[in-house]
Amino acid sequence: MSTKRSDYIGWDDYFMGVSLLAADRSKDPSTQVGACIVSDDNRILSTGYNGFPQGCSDDDFPWNRDESLGETKYNFVVHAELNAILNAGGKSLVGSRIFVSLFPCHECAKAIIQAGVKEVVYLSDKYNGTASDNASKRMLNAAGVKLTKMKPTKAQIVLNFDVK
Repeated sequence: MSTKRSDYIGWDDYFMGVSLLAADRSKDPSTQVGACIVSDDNRILSTGYNGFPQGCSDDDFPWNRDESLGETKYNFVVHAELNAILNAGGKSLVGSRIFVSLFPCHECAKAIIQAGVKEVVYLSDKYNGTASDNASKRMLNAAGVKLTKMKPTKAQIVLNFDVK
């Protein structure tokens, strides 16, 4: 009798991996963010990444971050968390968890709270201490949303398209 594999990934690594894979769909040259929303029974409900709304060409809208150079992306980009919520297509997200590669901004925190998400699992908190971050954490805490800093069990997950 053979035994099961011991090097498989756990649920949290899996869902954060899906979030990171979604982030790779982003065409943003400076920041790629992904989100994966999961039910309490570990089923993926939706995914999203940061990019322009449907019908808005990635070639016609600015990716610029510097206001001195003209229009910036900030007025046009839909963040990964909001995209994942909208991509759920009306499914109930009440009681779900959202895995995000970057801690949500204050605008996404509002959407997360309104959607009924119970936990935010995040990988990076690089904007910790900014006004947006402080507002986000204040609202999420007030609404009783659990905040969990991800501690991956593996340094990397490698995808191999050369399946035999």
